[in-house]
Amino acid sequence: MKIKRIVTVYFSPTGGTKKISSILANDLGQFLNLSIEEIDFTLPPARTKKHHFSAEDLLIISSPVYAGRLPNKIMPDYKQCFSGEDTLAVPMVVYGNRNYGDALTELCLIMRDCGFHLIGAAAMVSRHAFSQTLAKDRPDERDMAEINTFAKNLARSIKNGSYQTHAQQFAEERFLKNLPSVGAYYTPLREDGTPAKFLKAKPQTNFAVCNHCGICVNVCPMGSITADIEVNGVCIKCQACVRKCPQQTKFFDDAQFLSHVRMLERDYTRRAENYITEIRK
Repeated sequence: MKIKRIVTVYFSPTGGTKKISSILANDLGQFLNLSIEEIDFTLPPARTKKHHFSAEDLLIISSPVYAGRLPNKIMPDYKQCFSGEDTLAVPMVVYGNRNYGDALTELCLIMRDCGFHLIGAAAMVSRHAFSQTLAKDRPDERDMAEINTFAKNLARSIKNGSYQTHAQQFAEERFLKNLPSVGAYYTPLREDGTPAKFLKAKPQTNFAVCNHCGICVNVCPMGSITADIEVNGVCIKCQACVRKCPQQTKFFDDAQFLSHVRMLERDYTRRAENYITEIRK
């Protein structure tokens, strides 16, 4: 079956996952001479729609990594909103320089169970959502070169038809063999190494500067910010409201959350590597 379109799906509150997903999709589209369709899965209305893909589609599906796993409030939506029919898929997770943990395996398991055949997968590095400095320049030229090579290898597999006989074997051997489940979420730590407990932390607002433009209301992926700029629902600490406020009025002041951020900036300054794998037969 000939692939006729590439669709990229992403949950991307701060834009890092969207950027990397789009780079891969555009490179792959150039190699295969195919156009790209995008499904932005970030806001609540988008996660109420169901999408079915055929054997003529190639799906790139991406998620940020939260505590070494897929975001727990979003993970069920991946299961419910996407289904394939012998559809080729490339799961990808994006992490902020610490560790991608079991997130990639988790996304691969979901895609397999939803009717997709994996021909490649990746864990890529982008700036950490919590930090101004951690991996702040990622993806850089080196990352983009790796993505381009990944796209080239995927395109070669699709053109020569090797995916037709090796896709399921690839998925089972690389990700899913003896992995009926994934591990627990990572426990965030404070600077002293003790657990950082900030589950109930929510963004604050400097109302002396806030002009009530409503951007934070519109970008919250949980729909938890009201018109009067109050957080009255679940906060997943995605930082969308903080990053996208033009007046820079949003901030977190929870002491344990801030201690965790300082720990990350102290202990994870090394350049974390991307993990990329694909069918090479």
